[in-house]
Amino acid sequence: MKILKITFWILWRIWFYIMMAVPIILMLPFLLVSILKEKWYPFFFVLARIWAKSILFTCGFYHRVQSQTQINPHQSYMFVANHTSMTDIMLMLAVVRNPFVFVGKKELAKIPLFGFFYKRTCILVDRSSSKSRMEVFNRAQKRLNQGLSICIFPEGGVPADESIVLDQFKDGAFRLAIEHQIPILPLVFHDNKKRFSYTFLSGSTGRMRVTILPEVSTKPFSAEDKQDIKVLREQVREQILAELNRA
Repeated sequence: MKILKITFWILWRIWFYIMMAVPIILMLPFLLVSILKEKWYPFFFVLARIWAKSILFTCGFYHRVQSQTQINPHQSYMFVANHTSMTDIMLMLAVVRNPFVFVGKKELAKIPLFGFFYKRTCILVDRSSSKSRMEVFNRAQKRLNQGLSICIFPEGGVPADESIVLDQFKDGAFRLAIEHQIPILPLVFHDNKKRFSYTFLSGSTGRMRVTILPEVSTKPFSAEDKQDIKVLREQVREQILAELNRA
């Protein structure tokens, strides 16, 4: 039985990475056109959602969403969520219809084919460079001016220790949200770690639950006050953690 499980996990993982590439190849002409101009990003976003849903479906995942708020299609948000799996990117795209831009680590740009589009459509940050972090603010402002939203996983990466329910949050997402006076919309991914963690020989097909928490206003906070950023950061983290512990 163990040999069968290991065989399944290996083939399934290989299939996942194949399916990351197949939709990109099939949609390649349209994807290339969609990145020619920044104003065409909403078209790229539609294609990215098709890519994400294709991967989830063909790998045996389906999602169920419980929303505690009404998302305004004309509002720019700062979307944040807990980060435990590579499928977090796909699930975020599958669930959220408002066109948004990921802010993510530059290392993902090295992934073949996926990385080509990732570095041309996302806001990349080198966390070891203060200059890079400052450029994120400028690029985010430009995207917000275009009517887009921003998405950040505030843990900054997936914790190496999988027993950690929710790692500490970094300031970036909350400083950006306050600076640009956009509400924060927290999402909770309950099952992604169980379904597809970074441990190679693990995981299973099945349901991925998503809870969309009420939006958090940034109007009472000041980006000049480090304490304000800390208070907002911990408020959002506690809300996500409470929901994770409730499940």
